[in-house]
Amino acid sequence: GQSAIEFLIIVGFMFFVLVLFLGVININIADKRYEEKNDIAREIALNVQNEISLASNSLDGYYREFTLPQKVGNLDYQINIQGNLVYLETEDGKHALAYPVASITGDVVVGSNVIRKENGVVYLNL
Repeated sequence: GQSAIEFLIIVGFMFFVLVLFLGVININIADKRYEEKNDIAREIALNVQNEISLASNSLDGYYREFTLPQKVGNLDYQINIQGNLVYLETEDGKHALAYPVASITGDVVVGSNVIRKENGVVYLNL
């Protein structure tokens, strides 16, 4: 009788430790996924910032096509130019970034983009 109770206490304790261990692993995996999506979003926004900077520092006649991925990880996102900032936000609102850019005419889109410079003005998708 007593050995059965001790066995149940030990099994219960081991089950509790296992659940606790799996919870910690789950939290670590969620943190890594969050950081991975944040890194992808940062890379996309910096890519747009670099494309605009390159075009604005180039001579007239500059033309380049570049493509932005359809998703950040497995999340849809919006990217646009607001004032002198490139702004990216994921659909869940957990990832949002803004980086300064030179003045341009037009806006950036998810997918294929065309940037050019004519008469000292940088045009994006126009």
